[in-house]
Amino acid sequence: MSKPYPQEFRDDVVRVARNREPGVELSQVAKDFGIHFTTLYSWLKKADVEDGVKPGVSASENAENRELRKRLRLLEQENEVLRRAAAYLSQANLPKMMYPLVLELAGDGIPVTVTCRVLKIARQPYYRWLADPVTDAELAEAYRANALFDAHKDDPEFGYRFLVDEAREAGESMAERTAWRICSQLGWWSAFGKPKRGKVKKPGPSVHDDLCAVVDKHGVTRHEFTAAALNELWLTDITEHWTGEGKLYLCAIKDVHSNRIVGYSIDSRMKSRLAVAALNNAVARRGNVAGCVVHSDRGSQFRSRKFVHALNRHDLVGSMGRVGAAGDNAAMESFFALLQKNVLDRRGWATREELRIAIVTWIERTYHRRRRQATLGRLTPIEFETIMTTPATQAA
Repeated sequence: MSKPYPQEFRDDVVRVARNREPGVELSQVAKDFGIHFTTLYSWLKKADVEDGVKPGVSASENAENRELRKRLRLLEQENEVLRRAAAYLSQANLPKMMYPLVLELAGDGIPVTVTCRVLKIARQPYYRWLADPVTDAELAEAYRANALFDAHKDDPEFGYRFLVDEAREAGESMAERTAWRICSQLGWWSAFGKPKRGKVKKPGPSVHDDLCAVVDKHGVTRHEFTAAALNELWLTDITEHWTGEGKLYLCAIKDVHSNRIVGYSIDSRMKSRLAVAALNNAVARRGNVAGCVVHSDRGSQFRSRKFVHALNRHDLVGSMGRVGAAGDNAAMESFFALLQKNVLDRRGWATREELRIAIVTWIERTYHRRRRQATLGRLTPIEFETIMTTPATQAA
């Protein structure tokens, strides 16, 4: 059973096929990207339906219909919340407390999220009320906090020791230590007590150990990017380039064993979703990659929770280099240098779409299938994987 191709990869192949040079057949485009001709033909038909060139129900229209049905159901629930809330508050013998109404509506099948949004109340206090009623100690703490807040609002220069005296005058006695704790938790400081300091931007902390670093006999730390098999060590990084419409960002993932770009994602914004999409595309094309080490720099995209969760979801192992050390990911930087010289700096790019097609075409057609590498025995990455691996472990 063949592995599914990532949607971003399909879109890029369709772009290249539609913008191919005169005389270039579809079969040649399919061969350049390593897919069957009928697969490319099917993708083109679906793309024509999506773009309205041919009749048919597109995936976007199906998604829109589902979204409309979902929105209709949500509006019905919101109307029911408003109707019940009006009836609930109109009864003079009931206290104007909304949490019991939220509980009652939840029992009738209306989600708590919907009710709280319509009534403009927070969910967390409701769940706390539901789990444990307010205790006497919490009530006393609230009265003390209110007294301290009133005193601090009247005289922002007062420290907590003076606020204790003001709160005592208002009828809320407490120890100085108690007042300090309440003021500390809520950030109520004297206007003269906490000098403001400028923020110093520091590099973000590493969320993974550096698994590619080795220490030689002289005690010098260096990096070795070697792998004995496919899906043993991946490298990833992000590069950017200007176009007439603004910057375009590329996040690529390279398999160290064959130097093949196993996954990539291209976007107009450098968010964590760019790195997550590249990782998901790589996993979709390689199959079972559990235990593979993914090495990166300390960019915020690779330290984000979304990226770390994606690593854990696919049973991958994270690795990170040092701050400001380009050599810690030199093997990936060498690929970007080739891309810079062969594509990015060749000419000016008017649109992001134009540059995207050029990047994808160079990676899939030239780098993977035509550019021979000395480290691979003068083979291309595709030829190396074909020769050095069994058919069962070849990539799609």
